[in-house]
Amino acid sequence: MRGKFRLPLIRYTDFSAVGKQTTYRDAGVNINEAERAVSLIKRHAAKTFTSRVLTSIGSFGAGFSLKGWRDPVLVSSADGVGTKLKIAFATGRHDTVGEDLVNHCVNDIAVQGARPLFFLDYFAVGKLDATVCADVVKGIARGCRANGCALIGGETAEMPGMYAPGEYDLAGFIVGAVERKRMLTGAKIKPGDLLIGLPSQGLHTNGYSLARKLLLDKGGKKLSPKLADELLRIHRSYLKPLLALQEAKLLKGAAHITGGGLTDNIPRVLPDNCGVEILPSSWPQQPIFELLRKAGDVPEDDFRRTFNLGIGMVLVVSAKKIGFVTQTLRRIREPFFEIGNVVRWEADSQQPRVNYL
Repeated sequence: MRGKFRLPLIRYTDFSAVGKQTTYRDAGVNINEAERAVSLIKRHAAKTFTSRVLTSIGSFGAGFSLKGWRDPVLVSSADGVGTKLKIAFATGRHDTVGEDLVNHCVNDIAVQGARPLFFLDYFAVGKLDATVCADVVKGIARGCRANGCALIGGETAEMPGMYAPGEYDLAGFIVGAVERKRMLTGAKIKPGDLLIGLPSQGLHTNGYSLARKLLLDKGGKKLSPKLADELLRIHRSYLKPLLALQEAKLLKGAAHITGGGLTDNIPRVLPDNCGVEILPSSWPQQPIFELLRKAGDVPEDDFRRTFNLGIGMVLVVSAKKIGFVTQTLRRIREPFFEIGNVVRWEADSQQPRVNYL
């Protein structure tokens, strides 16, 4: 937890050279700046607390009550923001990547039917700037509040020499819960079911290494405010539509479209005998993906396995209940597209498991 910076300042004396002292700050770690960061972080984290949070920021461990659940299954996930951070470094805009992190983690557990309970973060830097750290955590807290999730702890690590000046790394850890009988496993998915795609907000948090190479390196584009706005668009949370469909018992499975794109993520929720057919023309192409296509000659298969292509979440629903599904999504004003269907598939066949029509 962030209590690591609450150690007393210890001075070591070199008795072979009396009068010379070496402090922790001489080694590159500023405890006073760390204390300032913790103070700023506490303000943001406290706004996410609920009555179930049993400890405060600064404890060695964080406590959370599961009172009210009957037979809960805890669902957890960990992730990072990846090289999207490079855009934050280049622009000096640090208050959105934290929200990206939370939403990514929320989506990863929501596809299994879980509601987020609490979140922890890991912020690592070579030289700590309390203001930058606080901006990052402000975004994390904003994402937690929007998803009904408590930010109950984390770690701020200052490690001289580990990171380039002005750069940091960021990771998140989430725990959610779902009643065992309501857990989404995809086991009931069968041929004939439909695929519903929910739109992304740009790249989300995947494909930035290729995007930066295509646009900034190979394409020679400057990171203008307009391009920066596009590349820093926040990774959406799909918790609201997922919970709405789950509560209506209309959802058979869901796939969060992250690294690997539609090609690699949809099979993660399918039974062994199922594949899918996808019609790419069934949803509108976002300008950022058109820009990326024009910037370089990327093989189509590689393109599809790197970017979400405008679909951030895929829902699997029964064709017989599509009317109820569309009513539910329209009621909460969630845009959607019918992008394909589930088909029978054999592992030893020559057909790809995800077939683009």
